[in-house]
Amino acid sequence: MARMTMIEAIRSAMDIAMGRDDDVVVFGEDVGYFGGVFRCTQGLQAKYGKTRCFDTPISESGIVGAAIGMAAYGLRPCVEIQFADYMYPAYDQLTQEAARIRYRSNGDFTCPIVVRMPTGGGIFGGQTHSQSPEALFTHVCGLKVVVPSNPYDAKGLLIAAIEDPDPVIFLEPKRLYNGPFDGHHERPVTAWSKHDLGEVPDGYYAIPIGKADVRRPGTAATVVAYGTMVHVALAAVADTGIDAEVIDLRSLMPLDLDAIVTSVSKTGRCVVVHEATLTSGFGAEIAALVQEFCFYHLEAPVMRVAGWDTPYPHAQEWDYFPGPARVGRALIEVLEA
Repeated sequence: MARMTMIEAIRSAMDIAMGRDDDVVVFGEDVGYFGGVFRCTQGLQAKYGKTRCFDTPISESGIVGAAIGMAAYGLRPCVEIQFADYMYPAYDQLTQEAARIRYRSNGDFTCPIVVRMPTGGGIFGGQTHSQSPEALFTHVCGLKVVVPSNPYDAKGLLIAAIEDPDPVIFLEPKRLYNGPFDGHHERPVTAWSKHDLGEVPDGYYAIPIGKADVRRPGTAATVVAYGTMVHVALAAVADTGIDAEVIDLRSLMPLDLDAIVTSVSKTGRCVVVHEATLTSGFGAEIAALVQEFCFYHLEAPVMRVAGWDTPYPHAQEWDYFPGPARVGRALIEVLEA
């Protein structure tokens, strides 16, 4: 089986989707000739032509607005917002138009668009290239939100997203593009070519949206994470020696609540980890659901480990980034409660 980086897996997903369906189009800033700022679309314009993979003006609202119009006429746009931090001009189009088309038309129209966005920090991108805005989308009825943590999932989930009849926000943790970063920034980065989840089939496969995956079974506590934080959680478990179960949500909306409830009901303890700002982050929703559905199984309060309530700092990148030491301390605290 081929070994791929997440970049290559995402490119393979778009390539396969475009090859299977002439209605799939890819566009965004610099995605054509240049192949995208992270090279996720490299070679697609040469293979499929400038009418199916093309560059746009620097207008996020225009990119998403055009995609919505194309979708209404039967196309399946897969568009790129160069960084998730740049999505705010398009937020109106996503929340007021794309998310509501099925409802407003009583099911006569759908909006099969995918909006790809590199998300998160860990690359010294500073406050305008490091944000994690997933909670802004999970709050909006009608949008699906996906965050893969590895190349295998990225390809299967992106193919499923492109085939989905409704709008999907596809968040790509940029710190994972080339390897499974575990938060130990002082250590050499492992390449995906040396990781089991770097094995990605060349052909077609899809992973259902809305199904979490247990990355590590355990009995002492449950760690709920997604994206880069899955690998940070695994590192924290290894560093502390705690027999914790690590759940990779993969999809935030729809959410696999059954997987969370099953795990927490077994372990009795829960730590939720995400990179975004703590206050009103998606971890608050997870914590509330665990309290609601697992209250009589809990042996300790649910804990959250997240980014600080500040703009993402360039100079203090690793103080802000929720690393394995912070996750490890939270695990110890819930066990001692």
